[in-house]
Amino acid sequence: MPEDKKQGIKQVIKYWEKTAEHDYKTMVFLFKGKRYSDSLFFGHIVLEKILKALVVQKTNQQAPYIHDLVRLQEIAGLKLTKEEKSFLNKINDFNIRTRYPEYKLQFYKLCTQKYTKNYFDKIIEMYKKLCQILK
Repeated sequence: MPEDKKQGIKQVIKYWEKTAEHDYKTMVFLFKGKRYSDSLFFGHIVLEKILKALVVQKTNQQAPYIHDLVRLQEIAGLKLTKEEKSFLNKINDFNIRTRYPEYKLQFYKLCTQKYTKNYFDKIIEMYKKLCQILK
């Protein structure tokens, strides 16, 4: 691969990594502010962006314009457990439920502190694991 393309790929990976880190801080801020459904929405974004960094690292191409975390980890060639894939599939719901009016009110009610904390902690754990894989 030409050196300029390598540098371009590195920049794209860094972009996804840095924006995931920024959105991670937003997720934490929202959780502390008791904006639970918004925090989980940002949790999805955090995982999506770090997975896109991994996709670019694996494929040496731009990440696809998709939001499906399970599909992104497949493209990145990750060896996740069945439970981890199931978790990512569940987190996909947080993207859909906060975007569409027919799910929003229902989702707001579901997002108690206890419910959110459970997923919040797991999102952090998965994010840290994916960051380690990226290194």
